[in-house]
Amino acid sequence: MTDRTNYLTVVLDRQYRDDDVEAITDAIAMIKGVINVEINVTDPTEHMAITNAKHNLRMKLYEVLK
Repeated sequence: MTDRTNYLTVVLDRQYRDDDVEAITDAIAMIKGVINVEINVTDPTEHMAITNAKHNLRMKLYEVLK
């Protein structure tokens, strides 16, 4: 017996403006079997956490390369 899947999560490569992401959601909605596409709006704390994590990784890499 095989597993059953009822949803997929799509993660974008960066944050997009609402009007730019509309084309992406329209394309996903055209895929066979897709009944709903929802947009998850980024909040400032998430953006800040991601930026801080990237900075910390860059600094660690810099120290290794030094």
